[in-house]
Amino acid sequence: MADNPNPAMEDTTAAPAKKKGVKRRAFLIGGVAVVGAGLFGIKLADSNAAKKAVELTTSKGEYNFATWLKIAEDDQITIYSPHTDIGQGSNTGLAQMLAEELDAAWDKVKLVSAPAEPAFANTGLGRGFLAEMTGQPGIIEGIPQSFLSFIARSMNLQITGGSTALRFTGQKTFQMVGAATRAALVEVAAKRLGVPATELATADSKVIHAKSGKSLRYGELAAEAATLSLDSNPKLKNPKDYKIMRQSMSRLDLPAKVDGSAQYGMDFKVPDMRVATIMAAPVRGGKLTSVDPAPAMAVKGVEKVVKLDNAVAVIAKGYWPALNGLRSLSPQFSDGGNAGFSTASIFKAYDDLIAKGEPDGEAGEGEVQAALGANPIQAKYQVPFLHHAMMEPFALTAHHKDGKLDIWGGMQDPLATKMLAVEVSGLDADNVTFHPMLIGGSFGRRLPMYMEIVEQVTQLAMQLPYPVKLIWSREEEVQQGAYRPQSAAILKGAIGKDGKIAAYLNDYAQTESAESETTFIYDLPVVARRHYEYASNQQSGAWRSVNSTQQGFYNESFMDELAHAAKTDPVEFRRRHLKPGSRHLKVLDEVAKRSGWGTPTPEGVARGVAIVESFKTIVAHVIEASIKEDGSPKVLKVTTVVDAGSIVNPDGAAAQIEGGTIMGLSSAIGEAITLDKGAVQQSNLTDYPILKLADAPPVHDIHFIESGAPMGGIGEPGVPPAAPALANALFALTGKRIRSLPLLTQAKV
Repeated sequence: MADNPNPAMEDTTAAPAKKKGVKRRAFLIGGVAVVGAGLFGIKLADSNAAKKAVELTTSKGEYNFATWLKIAEDDQITIYSPHTDIGQGSNTGLAQMLAEELDAAWDKVKLVSAPAEPAFANTGLGRGFLAEMTGQPGIIEGIPQSFLSFIARSMNLQITGGSTALRFTGQKTFQMVGAATRAALVEVAAKRLGVPATELATADSKVIHAKSGKSLRYGELAAEAATLSLDSNPKLKNPKDYKIMRQSMSRLDLPAKVDGSAQYGMDFKVPDMRVATIMAAPVRGGKLTSVDPAPAMAVKGVEKVVKLDNAVAVIAKGYWPALNGLRSLSPQFSDGGNAGFSTASIFKAYDDLIAKGEPDGEAGEGEVQAALGANPIQAKYQVPFLHHAMMEPFALTAHHKDGKLDIWGGMQDPLATKMLAVEVSGLDADNVTFHPMLIGGSFGRRLPMYMEIVEQVTQLAMQLPYPVKLIWSREEEVQQGAYRPQSAAILKGAIGKDGKIAAYLNDYAQTESAESETTFIYDLPVVARRHYEYASNQQSGAWRSVNSTQQGFYNESFMDELAHAAKTDPVEFRRRHLKPGSRHLKVLDEVAKRSGWGTPTPEGVARGVAIVESFKTIVAHVIEASIKEDGSPKVLKVTTVVDAGSIVNPDGAAAQIEGGTIMGLSSAIGEAITLDKGAVQQSNLTDYPILKLADAPPVHDIHFIESGAPMGGIGEPGVPPAAPALANALFALTGKRIRSLPLLTQAKV
């Protein structure tokens, strides 16, 4: 997943040795270690976890069902989500999925964050990941729930990411819990009414016997139903009977966000709290060598200066005195031997590795070198590090008192955050509590394995007698990011006499392989994808749609180049290389039809197309663009077609695709993190420009295809086709091929 910097590395011409982080889509492999626990131990642990869930969620008159659902005697239904609210709206979709199968009254449903405790480890997510990684969903479905629960708890699995909330947690857990609970309620109602269960129906949180006109509320059935063993494989509804799913229900999180009552980590306060801010070594891998605290201590409101291994923190009675105190300091840092890293040196290392021709991994089929021939079509592509640029900078509050540590804030994996604080503090897990809060943007940045603030705030709290909120300044947040990797690729292709691709080679260099996270959609006789591993001193992490953005830009831009070489329309050229009757071909044909592909455009306007599959979802964009007077691109219209199998909340899904598209365009047009002497050159949003509203596409037409395929993700797949579709439109308009991003600062990259 992310690779930690190597402070001792000085030679930037070869890939440095790295300490491996947890691979984003392979973190469950370590779960085989639980076999030693034995079947009895696994079942006992599962039973204890269920009892703990009841203890943590219920009080008098409330009853827990399968950990994730609570029904109260007054019919209030509470759903506990293991996914954090980052603004993406998926928690509303999760509530729809459970409420649909439960036949719940929607106005009685509320959703809250699950406690960051092992009892709420996300088994459904683990089951989905295992099925996807192994390619054996049938086998994975046969694994006992207790075994998978044990693995999920041992892996501290409560992550939000990978566009998994609905397709994994929703389908594997929430729909099952809803259906099984409904069956238990019906069983109790049948007993009380003295009628066969087959004569009963459910609707609006009631069990109804039409023949007698009698009905029983869920609230009056819940106590007895909670004592029953739930069916582990209940019958789900036929989609034609849906009343809540596939409807654009209003998002559950919006009222609190509109009226200001929603609390984010930045908002949180406790009595006697102090505020801290921090500065880490500007060159990653460096250490704090010296600092004179006197200038900070002279600032009114500053109470303490704390030295950490690679950073200095200032604690004060408020953020502004803390920040002013920090800015008054002149800390000295080492560079950890990493001063040789620069944007140019990393690209040079990539070129050297690819030229050497010894990849770390490869995939594809056929003998590509022979099939390419002596004079293949060739193009070199480059993309920079990208920052997450989330709206809310890091803000965590921690308080250590009487041997117990509490931490409040928004994180993408609350349970893993808790366990990291346990490790850093040295306290027992029962004495550490993480309180999940809303997140003001993330895009992959707030995963604990990619960020230092959890360790930092824990270290501060353990040596302070009062609560402390640690806030990263925007400058710190920009310069100490966990960036999407800088990457480069050399692509080669050969066109046969039939006008089709005879061979295709993608040699790419970056921190890690993209193979497990990207899908090559074209049906070619010979194709090879080869990865060359290289890591700088920068922390690389999951960025919205992960490696699909780089690979989407490379492959879809090069497909346009090959189409041009074959003297063929770009849509028609792609059609030649997609399997007849495939979902991909249907998406491409639909976006071409809806965008008016092939029809005339106004003078000074051109269209570009791109299609990418990521997270089991296929997205195609057609972008219409022009050039502004200053030479920068102007996106006029985006037409998008999406096949995600099925959609739970159409409005929510459209918002995610639209947001992902704009994020992809923003990164393509103006965003770049660059290095000089091992340090990030950007310092704020003034020199890391985000797309402004005036430059966002005024028209975005989004269409979903309900193909009936297995459900795909929706939060990330809108991103990857945006950059190549824009680049291809600009080529059609200007004749200039875009092979380096961002468009506005290519000279700097």
